[in-house]
Amino acid sequence: MITNNDILNFLGLARRAGKLVLGREQCLAAVRKKKAKLVVLAGNAAYLTRKEFTDKCRYYGVPLFETGTKEEIGKALGKQPLSVIAFIDESFAAGLLKRLQGN
Repeated sequence: MITNNDILNFLGLARRAGKLVLGREQCLAAVRKKKAKLVVLAGNAAYLTRKEFTDKCRYYGVPLFETGTKEEIGKALGKQPLSVIAFIDESFAAGLLKRLQGN
């Protein structure tokens, strides 16, 4: 079973490898350009942010996953609190999805 801490550690690894985009505007652009392979949303993201990314990810066929808080995600990435990040690398996104499914 994967823990929230395991997920946050994986996000930090992906950040160091340069496989993430951070923040609302960059993530929206990545989703629209079909570069985003997986979007991770903070559990305490604002309602409108949550709705916007749920709708966009559904429309563009991008998997969406919720975990942690803005503060936890930001701390794991060495940044200020972040509501949303997107994986732009297929293998990193697949690696996290595989861990989440427990395979």
